[in-house]
Amino acid sequence: MRTTRAEDSVSVLVVEDDDVIGRHLETGLRGSGYQVTWSRTGGSALAEARRLPLDVVLLDLGLPDVDGIQVARELRDEYPDLLIVILTARSEEIDVIVGLDAGADDYLVKPFSLTVLLARLRAHLRRRPAGPPGPSEPVRLGDLTVDITARRCLLGDREVELRPKEFELLAVLAQHPGEAVSRETLMARVWDENWYGPTKTLDVTMSSLRRRLHTAAAASPVPLELPEFTTLRGHGYRLEPPPSGAAGPGSRPRS
Repeated sequence: MRTTRAEDSVSVLVVEDDDVIGRHLETGLRGSGYQVTWSRTGGSALAEARRLPLDVVLLDLGLPDVDGIQVARELRDEYPDLLIVILTARSEEIDVIVGLDAGADDYLVKPFSLTVLLARLRAHLRRRPAGPPGPSEPVRLGDLTVDITARRCLLGDREVELRPKEFELLAVLAQHPGEAVSRETLMARVWDENWYGPTKTLDVTMSSLRRRLHTAAAASPVPLELPEFTTLRGHGYRLEPPPSGAAGPGSRPRS
């Protein structure tokens, strides 16, 4: 996965079996300066993703050989930093939740406006760092360590694999332990201030983050102290340090 800078040409893989929609996307994206590859099946899309240095995948779900949700899961597992946008006729809320939980960063329901799609792509790509981040000390909350510079999450001495948005959500909250962080702030910091999608995205990501951390803690051979994610209804979330655990950059967990 390449780091996308403003001056770079962004490489997009369109995964769409409908010739009319695929041709419309290919023409519109090329006209906006994107490099475009078009795949009509899930199998060929995965092969192209392994062959090409991609920045973005625009993924239909109703593919002829495999469900797009499975393609999204495989892409997310193999390429954690890849921007995945689902384009589909499936409009039920449960479909949106399943798609985002499979690893998609965004979800558009057909028919959609090409103008809106291009605006969303610009918004997502603005969130990509233009260069390497400055050094930052890891934040320790009980037995949880969040190393923002290295993008690592540790429970005790074991690393927990998080999806990109899960890590970014955790990083924002870990930088403000014990403080209320609004939904608007989290959406702007983790997604974009111009986010057009449902705020349900935040709740799905939070639920997945909680589940991953608790699963990892339950698998530990020794008891671990975890911070608590508190839901502030009508406002946002707060990350509560463990009662006996120190909180802050460079602080040490209880031995």
